[in-house]
Amino acid sequence: MDRRMRRLIAFPCHDATLFGTLDEGTQPTGLLIVSGGNEPRMGAHRGQSIVAARIAARGYPVFRFDRRGVGDSEGVNGGWETSGPDIAAAAAAFAEHGGCSHMVGFGNCDAAAALALFGQEAGLARILLSNPWLADEPDPLPPAAAIRRHYARKLIDPREWLRLARGAVDMGKLRQGLTKIAAPPAPLDATAAPLLGAIAGWGADADIVVARGDATGVAFRAAARSQNFAIEALPTDSHSYADALDRLERAILARLAAPISDGASRDRDVARELKNSG
Repeated sequence: MDRRMRRLIAFPCHDATLFGTLDEGTQPTGLLIVSGGNEPRMGAHRGQSIVAARIAARGYPVFRFDRRGVGDSEGVNGGWETSGPDIAAAAAAFAEHGGCSHMVGFGNCDAAAALALFGQEAGLARILLSNPWLADEPDPLPPAAAIRRHYARKLIDPREWLRLARGAVDMGKLRQGLTKIAAPPAPLDATAAPLLGAIAGWGADADIVVARGDATGVAFRAAARSQNFAIEALPTDSHSYADALDRLERAILARLAAPISDGASRDRDVARELKNSG
C-alpha cells in the first residue's frame, strides 16, 4: 500500500482560523471526517487519525479538522448544532487542497447528526453516519432499547444468575432499569424527529453504521425502526470502534468505492451556491 503525505492545513471560518489534517490520495473521491462531541480531529484513542492513514493508503484523500473552539482551532465552541459553517469551510478547504471532485462525509455520534443536517449545504455527495445521536436522555440511565439489550444478554449468562443468587446485583439499579423499559415508548422529541427527517432526505446517499452493543447505536436502531435506512451493525460494543477499526475501515472503503450520483452531486452544488449567495 502507498503511504502518502500528511499535511496540516489552516483555513478560515467566519472570523476564526481553523486547522485540519490532509492525508493525500489520488482517487477523485475523498473522505471528510467530522469529529463528534468536543474531540479534536485525532478522535478517541487516535482512532480517526489511524483510520485516515489507512484510507489514504488505499488512495483516497482524507481531511479531518477541528471545529471552532476545539483542538487547535480558534473561535468559540458552539457545539455540533452550530457546526454547519465549520463543515462547509472544511469541505471548501478539502476541495482546494485535496484535489478530489466528490466528498463522502463520515461522523460518529453528534457529528453524524451534524452531517445529516448540514452536509448537503457543504456540497457533500454522500454521508456515512456512525452511531447517530438523536437526543439526550431525560435521566442518567442509558436509552430503554440499550437497557433491554443489556438485560437480554445477561439472562442467557449463567454467571449473572449466580450473581443474583449471591446478592451481588444492585437491586436499585435493576428496578430503575426495569421501570424504564416497562414504560410506554416516549414520542420523538424536538431534536430526534428533524434528524430522522434530515437523514431520510438524503435518500440512497446516506448510509448508517452502528456498533452493535453501543447504547447510542442501539437507541438509534430502535428509533429508526420504521424508516427504510440502510444500517450495518458491526460486532463491537465500543462507541468509537476501538476494537473494530478494521471493520470500520472496510465499511468506509465500501462507501467510497460506490458510484456517486451525478444528480446528487449537482443538487449538493446548487444547495451550496444558494447558501453562499444568500
